[in-house]
Amino acid sequence: MDWITITIFLLFMLLSAGFVLITLIGLPGGWLMVILAATIEFFSTYWVGVEIWGWHAIGICVGLVILGEIIELIASGIGSKLGGGSTRGMWGAILGSIVGAVFGTFMIPVPLIGTLVGAVSGAFVGTVVAELTHKDPPDFGAITKSATGATIGRILGIFGKTGIAAIIWCLLLAIPTLLANVQA
Repeated sequence: MDWITITIFLLFMLLSAGFVLITLIGLPGGWLMVILAATIEFFSTYWVGVEIWGWHAIGICVGLVILGEIIELIASGIGSKLGGGSTRGMWGAILGSIVGAVFGTFMIPVPLIGTLVGAVSGAFVGTVVAELTHKDPPDFGAITKSATGATIGRILGIFGKTGIAAIIWCLLLAIPTLLANVQA
């Protein structure tokens, strides 16, 4: 690799470390990291003739980002179910997370924190509303347990998505070193 490619790679890795951190507060850091890596790979491959990561590695990273999104989406529902909630409560947690994230973004004036607080509280409220509208609603203790499970699940889902973003960062850091050793 020439010095320009190394400089671009180092700047990308620094910026991507920030993308991993913003994933923790609910922003699409994994997607931003993969899109930027694909853009760099495109220009590097077709203009300079040097592969930094390779398209197979970019494809694997896209698959990992999708896995992270799935984990984040269903974690609150699984938490509700493990907390003793019904299937209806599980869906309430998932929909409540989405609605809460959107609502929290606009209602809490602190940037980025509103989305996170909205998503977590939305999982709780969504589970409570779904369980209360059930034809045979359980007692308040069971509803609270289910909603608490949904909230904990949502928080764990965010940590899971951030962990996958960190794995992607590590892959994008290690692959050029591995490719350099193979080509040498």
